Amino acid sequence: MARMIPTETYEAVLEAIARFPDGASIEQIEENLSAPPSRRTLQRWLNSLIAQERMRREGQGRAVKYLRGKVVRGQGNVALTITATAHAGILIPLSPEAKAVEKQVRQPLEQRTPVGYNRAFLDDYRPNETYYLSEVVRDELLSKGQAVSSNEPAGTYARQLANRLLIDLSWNSSRLEGNTYSLLETERLISAGEAASGKDALEAQMILNHREAIEFLIDSAGEIGFNRYTLLNLHALLSDNLLDDPTASGRLRTIAVGIGRTTFLPLEGPQRIEECFDQVLDTAAAIRDPFEQAFFAMVHLPYLQPFEDVNKRVSRLAANISLIRRNLCPLSFVDVSQTTYISAMLGIYELNRIELLRDVFVWAYKRSCARYSAVRQSLGDPDPFRLQHRQHITQVVATVVREKLSKPQAISHIHHFAQERIEAPDRERFIEVVETQLLSLHEGNIARYRLRPSEFHAWRELWK
Repeated sequence: MARMIPTETYEAVLEAIARFPDGASIEQIEENLSAPPSRRTLQRWLNSLIAQERMRREGQGRAVKYLRGKVVRGQGNVALTITATAHAGILIPLSPEAKAVEKQVRQPLEQRTPVGYNRAFLDDYRPNETYYLSEVVRDELLSKGQAVSSNEPAGTYARQLANRLLIDLSWNSSRLEGNTYSLLETERLISAGEAASGKDALEAQMILNHREAIEFLIDSAGEIGFNRYTLLNLHALLSDNLLDDPTASGRLRTIAVGIGRTTFLPLEGPQRIEECFDQVLDTAAAIRDPFEQAFFAMVHLPYLQPFEDVNKRVSRLAANISLIRRNLCPLSFVDVSQTTYISAMLGIYELNRIELLRDVFVWAYKRSCARYSAVRQSLGDPDPFRLQHRQHITQVVATVVREKLSKPQAISHIHHFAQERIEAPDRERFIEVVETQLLSLHEGNIARYRLRPSEFHAWRELWK
């Protein structure tokens, strides 16, 4: 969550852009603002307006232009998706209660009632007496999430899949914030420190911050918990070099803040914020069930908004504290739709209703378990999207290997292929699946792509 931005500020930015029918560069926007902010602040405003679908960004690098209007779906080769993070064909099954929440929060803003922070929502929760997740659900998640012996040291399982988790969780958590890096671009940034060309530097910083925060959780698995040390340091790592006030990293906020696209007004007053923050931590620490503990954190940390910004990111990584400590499968938010996630958070903010976020959490955890367990993957139903696009997926992966494409070349080829051969609603999902297959490619599974060992090894040397 960001500081409260006055409506007239956003309108001034939109008016500046409107003066350039073919799109305005960031320099042109600055020149047409009466009091232009710092470049970083302006970029944050622009990203917020894009997230609100009041404008769009086109082009790359120095050719980036900002245009008024919502990005829409078209026909044929001119089709555009709503956001770069859409996950075509993946629908989270929702309970009737969750659907009701979603319907309410998707009403026009002017039809939703302004509300403030409801302290009773926190006060009424009694650890190990109140449960947001039913016993049946908790038992099911435990059966799916158990990975290694409970006698192993804390963090053993997370360390076993650290490389994969760093990429998956960094990418998925970042894209839920509107980050436009692809999965493969994220892998290049994390593994080789190579930022994607034409992307905002703030996006690279966000991903790298996730990497540092996840490494902190894994390396300190025996020490982390729902305490000030863990949460404040988690915020400091995730917010590094991203806040207007650098001293706000790792500190509870002392200023009023606002959230875009909601009627919710967060709690004000440093003393009350600190008091509620300590209560959230004490309550979470007292919860014995790891999944209830994780979900409680996802509900109450962003609802309180204890920091000036980066609250949702903190809550998503904090949800992994109990999972990492107990050697359970981590939660990496695989395939969670940004739109559904935002609606779920609005349900918490405006209605204190947990049903939609609960359905997202349960579905996402099962999805993560399927990703990190080969045995459970083999027992699950085939992915209909991969079945539908099997031929094209195989073709692209095989081409990348046979032509010994580097990571930058592979990214370009995958995007070009998707633009030319895949229908617009499926493109982003197709790109993600292909990139995932490339990152998972090894000598034991190359036959499905009709590749020879010699081709794979020649490519792999360059790919590394």
